[in-house]
Amino acid sequence: MAVLASGRGTDLQSIIDASLRGDIGAKVDMVISDRSDAYALERARKHKIEAIFIDPKGKGRDEYHDAISKIADERGIDLIVMAGYMRLVPPKFVKKYYGRLMNVHPALLPSFPGVNAQKRAFDFGVKISGCTVHFVDEECDHGPIILQVAVPVKDDDSAEVLADRILVKEHEILPRAVQLFTEGRLKIEGRKVRILPGPTKKHKGNDVLYCDGY
Repeated sequence: MAVLASGRGTDLQSIIDASLRGDIGAKVDMVISDRSDAYALERARKHKIEAIFIDPKGKGRDEYHDAISKIADERGIDLIVMAGYMRLVPPKFVKKYYGRLMNVHPALLPSFPGVNAQKRAFDFGVKISGCTVHFVDEECDHGPIILQVAVPVKDDDSAEVLADRILVKEHEILPRAVQLFTEGRLKIEGRKVRILPGPTKKHKGNDVLYCDGY
């Protein structure tokens, strides 16, 4: 698989760790970033994973993602995971990899798509937030949902504390979604993703709600 990342790469690390533990039947072949200083690239290097910076300067959205597509096709990539990747992908890229392109988002979609989702949810006063892994379609944070975890907002939370607690759950459901993909258990039916029967994981924690299929 290839991972696209723009920042610290903690979601990337969760996938790498799960792969090293044997929890997922796939490995990260390369990490691609639009920022040369993204720590995600350093995480890749530490694990001897190919780290690729593609400079977006002077490139339009299509041209930039054509460069990603070229590399992915040369390496025979089966799955592309957007993990903290801050660029909108163009329709041509989505169509080419639809069903093989997934993203993790720190809110319960369809609520609070886009950036700063945790703070916007907190400021809005929601009582329950969470995170979502979904297949990517042509709209921002809109594609068919694979997995979600609901995280309660506590009275003494700050936006930062809530974001950290959500991040812990991102690190659980993103590798799990990858695992389900590698097992061939994800079937897109219109707007819904049906998870085919198979083993499930134990839920971690009594203060969160996991969806069926986790």
